[in-house]
Formats: sequence, C-alpha cells, structure tokens
Amino acid sequence: MIPPEPIPVTLLTGFLGSGKTTVLNQIVRQLPRTAILMNEFGEVALDHQLLQEMEGPLALLSGGCVCCTISGSLSPTLKNLWMARDRGDIPAFERVVIETTGIADPVPVLDNLLHDNWVRARFRLDGVVATVDALVGMGQLDEHAEAVKQVAVADRLLLTKTDLAPAATTAALRERLAALNPAADILTVTHGALDPAAIQNLGLWNAATRTLEVARWLKPERYRQAVAGRLGGKPRTALHDSRIEAFSVLIDTPLDRYGLQSALSMLTAFRAENLLRFKAIVNLKGEALPVVLHGVQHVLYPEVQLDAWPDDDRRSRFVFIVRDLEPQFVAKLLADFSGAARIPDPATP
Repeated sequence: MIPPEPIPVTLLTGFLGSGKTTVLNQIVRQLPRTAILMNEFGEVALDHQLLQEMEGPLALLSGGCVCCTISGSLSPTLKNLWMARDRGDIPAFERVVIETTGIADPVPVLDNLLHDNWVRARFRLDGVVATVDALVGMGQLDEHAEAVKQVAVADRLLLTKTDLAPAATTAALRERLAALNPAADILTVTHGALDPAAIQNLGLWNAATRTLEVARWLKPERYRQAVAGRLGGKPRTALHDSRIEAFSVLIDTPLDRYGLQSALSMLTAFRAENLLRFKAIVNLKGEALPVVLHGVQHVLYPEVQLDAWPDDDRRSRFVFIVRDLEPQFVAKLLADFSGAARIPDPATP
C-alpha cells in the first residue's frame, strides 16, 4: 500500500574515517523505527549491544530499528525492505538512513531515489548529511574529488574529531567548508553525539511544520553574486582547491520557461561533471506563482510550484556550486537563453 506521505530518506555520506558509523550508532539509539541501509554491513562496527537478531543481510536493532545491506542497486533493496515492512515481517520503520562508503559518489544514490517511480511514490529524499574529519579533512579535500563532491551536495555538514584537531586547523577547515557549500550549516559532533533534529527536515519540505521553507533551504544571501561579464561582491578567500566556485545569479525580469529549460539542459547535458549542485526559486513569464528548481550534476529534481512567494522579492534567484566552470559563463547562459528562446506562435507567419 502506498503511504499517504512518502517515508523520509537521509543520505549519510563522508570520507573514509570521518565518523559516519559513530553517528549511525547515535541515530539508532535516539531515533526508533529507523531503517539503516549500508553498502557493507559486515564491515561496519555497529555497537554489538544494539544487535538483537541477525537474519542474513538483515539485522534487527534496539528500539525497532532495522539494518540491512544494499544488494546490487539501491532500488531492489528499498523495494524488498518496503515489502517486508508491509507484510509485518519487520517493524514499521518511519525513516531511512542510507550510509555510503567513504569513497562513494553520492550522485547515483540521488539519481536512484528521484527517477525510480515505484521508489519515489514511497520514499522521499529528506536531505544529505556529510561528516568531515577536522583532523585530516583539509588534506582529503585537497587530494580526493569525492570528498569535495560529498561536501558540495550536502544539506548539513557534521564536523567530527574537533577534540583531536588544533583550533587553528578546525577554524581553517570551517572557513573552507563554508566557501565550498555556503548553504550547508556546519555542526560540531563530538563522539557522534548529536540532536536527532540535526539530520531531519533538511530539504525544501519540512515535515515537522508541513511547509515549504524556501529561505531556509536556498540561503542566497550566503553566496557572492555573479552576473554575465563580471563578478560582484567581495573576493573569495583563497582555497587550496581554487577550482570550486560557489556563487549566486539574480535575474530581475521574469524568465521564459523554455529558454530556461534549454539553458539548464545544456548545463546538465554537457557540463554535468562541472555542475556539482544548483538551487533556484524562479519567476516565470505568464505565471503568478514561483517555481523551485534544483539538481546535482545530471540529476534534476522534480519541479515544485509554491503556493505563494516567500517574501516581496520577485527576482529569480539561483545558487550554484561548480568545478572548473566560470560563474560569468553560467550567468550569461541563463540570461541569454531565458530571454531569447521562444516557442513560435502558430498564428504568427
């Protein structure tokens, strides 16, 4: 049976040794009826006190939680888990946490959640949480593109091992994380201890308030503004990886829907590897209500139309995190296509 509301899914990512499993142990203790999906269950050190029963790839945990391994692609695992829940074979879990391996690219998981219609009817992405090791995180960002991508796609960053790292190292890492992903709040987590609210209701939809919270989700004020031909705002602090840019684009006039679709299609088709993430609230020509768009590389989320504007600002607001892609190029592409592309009027000769 399809639920009245899809079950929220949190994607927990982070580089090797950054503390994901420690966070998972806390989640199991504090959030009953959670399903934990892991790539390698047998190699993950969940506290043995939490294990109640093992049935092949499935473990029943304390508090009505369940843990299982991802077998093959994500979709079959979610389907099997759902059917076991529906039959009453396992506790009726109320949320899912998917833990990726330390070197995993999170984008295929997001793709799976968004483009499998059976899964999307029953599960919804609630947010992406990334753990970052304060002691060695700076070096991991320097050396591994996966670590940068994990930070860029996150809705919340959990800074771990701050008790082991020098204060200056932690401060520098915080500054760098804020530049890589301005919209993601950074929380300090000591020995995995965290408020469960820290990993819930991180996306556009807030299930607790049953509202769409655009300002909290978009946070355009945290990005420096880019316009076609020049950059505005203060210069960015020098980073070890200067290939990453986080910026916003503001467009005053309403946009042509088909032109905007063409611009975004070009970015996702030809520059997907460079487009780490984007979010937008858009004013479309001929439409009274705004539309929310967002995507990660080639993965575009379904369009969401809002019931009202969140404030008096009627400009279209985009925020981007890119790699090896000029902000001026992106701003010009949006401006040119959204103003130039048209569907011909059949009545016009």
